[in-house]
Amino acid sequence: MSDSRRISVVPALNPVESRGLGGPEQVIGSSVPAPSDNKHDFFGVVQGYLGAAARLIQLPSHIQSILSQPKNEVIVHFPVRMDDGQFRLFKGYRIQHNNVLGPYKGGLRFHHAASLDDFKALAALMTYKCALMNLPFGGGKGGIKFDPKLVSKSELSRITRRFVYALGSNIGPDYDIPAPDVGTNAQVMAWAMDAYMNTLGTFSKQSQIGVVTGKPVTSGGTRGREQATGQGVVHCIRLWAEQNRFDLSGKKLMVQGFGNVGSNVAVLLSHFGVSLVAVGDHTGYLTNAEGFNAYRLKEYVEQHGSISGYPNGQPISRAEFFAISADIFVPAALENQIHPEEAEALTVRLVAEGANGPCHPAGEAVLARRGIQVLPDILVNAGGVTVSYYEWVQNRRSEQWPLAEVESRLSDAMTDAYSRMQDFARRHECSFRLACYGVALERILAVYNEREIS
Repeated sequence: MSDSRRISVVPALNPVESRGLGGPEQVIGSSVPAPSDNKHDFFGVVQGYLGAAARLIQLPSHIQSILSQPKNEVIVHFPVRMDDGQFRLFKGYRIQHNNVLGPYKGGLRFHHAASLDDFKALAALMTYKCALMNLPFGGGKGGIKFDPKLVSKSELSRITRRFVYALGSNIGPDYDIPAPDVGTNAQVMAWAMDAYMNTLGTFSKQSQIGVVTGKPVTSGGTRGREQATGQGVVHCIRLWAEQNRFDLSGKKLMVQGFGNVGSNVAVLLSHFGVSLVAVGDHTGYLTNAEGFNAYRLKEYVEQHGSISGYPNGQPISRAEFFAISADIFVPAALENQIHPEEAEALTVRLVAEGANGPCHPAGEAVLARRGIQVLPDILVNAGGVTVSYYEWVQNRRSEQWPLAEVESRLSDAMTDAYSRMQDFARRHECSFRLACYGVALERILAVYNEREIS
């Protein structure tokens, strides 16, 4: 059975208070506040799904025990000189859940509410997501506890680079491969790659370009990566609509979180005739009964950092947002957004989870009782890591694929995973969420058995 270790590096410096400086050029994801009644046990929720799926496939107890905790928990504290010359101490994490299928893979999240347990949950989700998608990766996740909108671009660069230096050999293209997540983007990945490459010898630098994915195309990234997660969401919605004889043309969409995922979902679904009628992010909520122009709203958010002040929308409350009459809801912000109250208010036919863990189990139970179908995060937002795998392969081969090839491969991968989820759900008479976990666990179990790991 795998062991667990925690590395803690704590420089003897005192942090200074955060200052409100200019934000980064682009921030992926939107920090929609979660309900604040109780602390959400996200890791416990993921453990609950693991246990339920394990019972369905009769997973041996020792395998479930291995998967119940991360293999490694890396925690680092590192000082960064800020623009005013003072030092600030940052806390960073890298959680490595399981690597039986291949190198750890998962995003870097820069967020003021980042916590160890949340990263443990997200790393575990990555293990099951990669297994479901038949990728040769394990699961990892990490990041830094701070608000990237409150630092300048030069400070963000230094914070990123110092974090990579602090992680040292705990990441690498054959060991642990970070990617963008909430609060990070392609530019952050370029800084991370450069910092890592500069820790190596001259003759081995270029072979390490795959240490991160989600890079700018000119710096070794892949075409199609920016919209990949949103594209995966849309593939799942399209497949669900086809199998349920649900004509997307003329349907209404709600999106919570209008960052990289939510904005691309809205734009891509507009090609099917779907109208965005309600949108929300960390600054509030807007509605437009006639439908937003998704392209213009996306451009506005890219320029201004949020939907706040967008002239073609009517401000509404959070409660009013969930009560909007629509057909499809894509929660693409943070976890723990849909509790029983929100689930009772929704009038949609489908909830497609663009974010990780947006449905609280109690809220999902209400959706099930009301006949509202949920397409789970573990499949729906897997387009990002799938195209990250394509980027990693291209880096290893010194290739660059055309966009059409990337999109074709992604479509095939999402369709295949959707079919396997649906087949498992039919055979075991379970929800799509448990089916995704079940398919993932079957693959992981097969590898443990074949390699006789115990």
